[in-house]
Amino acid sequence: MLIGIPALLGPELLFTLRSMGHGDEIALVDANYPAQEHARRLVRADGHGILALLEAILPLFPLDTDTPAAIYRASLMNDPSQMGTIHHEIEALCGSLKPGFVVQPLAGADLYPKIKNAHTIVATSEMALYANVILRKGVVTKGSS
Repeated sequence: MLIGIPALLGPELLFTLRSMGHGDEIALVDANYPAQEHARRLVRADGHGILALLEAILPLFPLDTDTPAAIYRASLMNDPSQMGTIHHEIEALCGSLKPGFVVQPLAGADLYPKIKNAHTIVATSEMALYANVILRKGVVTKGSS
């Protein structure tokens, strides 16, 4: 255990977050996503949902400010104009923890290749459908906290 680090961030996930560089992406995927098949690197977060992981990761994770979007999410029925309850919850949580960053909805044809190319895929136990999120890492500058 560490002080100030959420207990659900295990050693493997902490190592991954720390090893990622500027522009690397991490995908948090729901329980139905074929994570084992698609991952270059796979971290399991069994027993945890997307929102709990986002709440633990986002305060520690610098998002990329040199790109139009640094947070991406799946869309209901793979249609960016559609949102389910989980998407509203993802956007509200990201908005409160990372104000100024917009959550970019993606169609399946754009999302799934992006997940496959991610630095790491984190397989969660999230049961909501289309509950996949990608975070793009930014930089930590001198004086950042």
